[in-house]
Amino acid sequence: MSDESADALLAGYRRFREGHWAEAKADYEALATHGQRPHTLVVACSDSRADPALIFDTAPGQLFVVRNVANLVPPYQPDQRLHGVSAALEFGVKVLNVSRIVVMGHAHCGGVNAMLNGAPENCQDFVAPWVEQGTPAVRRVAEAVEPDEVEQAAEEAVVRLSLDNLRTFPWIAEREAAGDLTLTGLHFGIADGMLRALTGPGRFETL
Repeated sequence: MSDESADALLAGYRRFREGHWAEAKADYEALATHGQRPHTLVVACSDSRADPALIFDTAPGQLFVVRNVANLVPPYQPDQRLHGVSAALEFGVKVLNVSRIVVMGHAHCGGVNAMLNGAPENCQDFVAPWVEQGTPAVRRVAEAVEPDEVEQAAEEAVVRLSLDNLRTFPWIAEREAAGDLTLTGLHFGIADGMLRALTGPGRFETL
């Protein structure tokens, strides 16, 4: 392993072993023995600039994180096909009994840009059909706002879409109605490091 990326990964691993892991060794051992009990499931984008564990400064075992292009949650569709996001939701809610699900979008999202302008020509096998599920929602809001507001409005629309789709899962809707599960929508600003929360229909406010 001599290439630059491998060297960077190994250097990071060594820092982890010498610093964080050494300090938290007992916590890791407890997690290995007793299993995980995360309080929150986070649906986030795969973007390397928006890491939930860093943004929320959490310890191992606190977050159950599901990441994909554009933090999308598809609607409930138990059709025996392969559904990675839905499988993670089912495990997080039914087995881990998380008390909160957070959908976190972010600024300058490439997946949302693909919804607005089309996926890259060399990403037609999987990216194009994946982002298509969000295209109608983002194009509707794009028509309703000023040009300089389109990007953020579209990113917020995807957060709302994913929250709406979460509520199509009966075992999520039932737990939310019973007060056992809270759904939260967030938007992270990469340049300013600020989180904004969905506080009402169409309204995100800085935390």
